[in-house]
Amino acid sequence: MKAAVKTTDTQLEVGDKAPEFNMPTNGGGNVSLSALAGKNIVLYFYPKDDTPGCTVEAKDFRDSIEDFEKLDTVIIGVSKDSVKSHEKFQEKYCLPFPLASAEETSVCEDFGVWKEKMNYGKTYMGIERTTFLIDKKGIIRQIWRKVKVEGHVDAVLETVKDLK
Repeated sequence: MKAAVKTTDTQLEVGDKAPEFNMPTNGGGNVSLSALAGKNIVLYFYPKDDTPGCTVEAKDFRDSIEDFEKLDTVIIGVSKDSVKSHEKFQEKYCLPFPLASAEETSVCEDFGVWKEKMNYGKTYMGIERTTFLIDKKGIIRQIWRKVKVEGHVDAVLETVKDLK
C-alpha cells in the first residue's frame, strides 16, 4: 500500500474554512489562525523577500495598514524565506506587519499555493502569489490567485470594506 502523498493541487474556495496555520515570524514570534480569531485576516503569499514585485506588494500593504486596522483586519505576509531574511526585509522597508516563514512548505501546500513554476526554461516548485481574505470566523471570503501587484492592495481593501 502506498503512503499518502500531499499534492500541491489543493484548491480552496470562497466559503471554505481556512486551514489552521502556525508559523514562526520575524521578531521571534508565531502567528496562527486560532490566535487571530475575531479579526479579519489578509494572508498574502509571495515568492521571495526583497525582490521587485514582492517589495512593491509589501510596501503597498504597509502604506495602507491604517485603513486595514480601522477595519479590524490584520495583514500577514508569507513566504518560504527564513525568519532572519524576513527580519532584514521588514527592517529595510519598515513593514508594520508580521512576515511568516513557511520554510517547510506545509502551509503553502494546505493553501494550494505551492506550485510548479517555470523560469528561463527551468521548472521548479515555488509559491504562486496568492492572497486570502479570511473573516473573523475563519471562513475564506475572497481569494486572489496569480496576483498582479499593481492595484492589488486597493482591491483587497475594497473587499474588506464590503465584509459584513
